[in-house]
Amino acid sequence: MDAAYPGDTASIHEILGLASQYRMAAILLGERSPRGQPLSHIPRRFLALHSIELYLNVFLLAKGILDPASVRGLQHNIGERSRMASDAGLNLRKRTAEHLETLTSKREYLITRYGPEMTAALSQVNRVMATLEELSQKVPKVVGSAARPSTSATRPRAPV
Repeated sequence: MDAAYPGDTASIHEILGLASQYRMAAILLGERSPRGQPLSHIPRRFLALHSIELYLNVFLLAKGILDPASVRGLQHNIGERSRMASDAGLNLRKRTAEHLETLTSKREYLITRYGPEMTAALSQVNRVMATLEELSQKVPKVVGSAARPSTSATRPRAPV
């Protein structure tokens, strides 16, 4: 068995492609989620949050701010990733930057994974999807054309 940690040797292009795939899955799941069921959007939210985390990872790796081991050290702290990315030049709308901080301060990732009884405290899924959409548009542009996924992988638009 190889001792390398999963993701240590992944290229920025591969991680960006994975972020795009999780984004598409979140969009497609949202189109098919039953309405009126309290937990129906939790899987969509989970996919979207993971995609957000991956987009921020791509940015930080591409800019040389972090290496893969340091990215892992952040665990699922989206707020810290967002602060670091912003400091390194990722220009996000004020509302998006604030939402990225809120995702961590309200522990949305953990609640989404483990706390179905706490879902009433989560931000609206439309806000999560809007945050994801902005990252999916800006990170590939900043990272550069060498790391950009194919345009067919970025076509679906999240409802806002």
